[in-house]
Amino acid sequence: MSFVPAGALTLAALSAAAVPVLAHAKTYATVAAAQQAMFGTASMTPVRVLLTAEQQAKLREASSVSLPFQGDRVWKTGDGGWFVVDEVVGKHEMITYAVGIDAAGAVRQIAVLEYQESYGSEVADAKWRQQFVGKTAASPLKLERDIENLAGATLSAKHLTDGVKRVMTMYELVLRHGK
Repeated sequence: MSFVPAGALTLAALSAAAVPVLAHAKTYATVAAAQQAMFGTASMTPVRVLLTAEQQAKLREASSVSLPFQGDRVWKTGDGGWFVVDEVVGKHEMITYAVGIDAAGAVRQIAVLEYQESYGSEVADAKWRQQFVGKTAASPLKLERDIENLAGATLSAKHLTDGVKRVMTMYELVLRHGK
């Protein structure tokens, strides 16, 4: 049996605790790749969406996402649809995602573009994202109501679901009327 001084053990434990936890950022798709996956070769025209304070408040109320919506990542498609890039907080870090909206105002597809955390990335799974297809601004878009939860990714799933609700509410308030 070898002797290790207690101070060395304490120092080793403190050193291990001081090691930073590294985020595992992963890019799943670029904006251009997501646009093509959702709308093929349809033309994309950038549209700047400027929301009033009242509209921002309605988005917060509908979705519980407190970050202001950034209206500089919205495109109108040649076939009458919309492509919107937005961000929400997962557990600690941002999730960048895109929502494709068809000409009738229903979710065509959602895509996770970038995920920053080392856990919860199951929200990028195609099977889980498929349940958003066909949802509209009138849909509840609530975790464990019309969207299934993901074990191990509850906060990311909730926040991404809230984000899609926010985008669909913004569509209903602004884009549906032809922006």
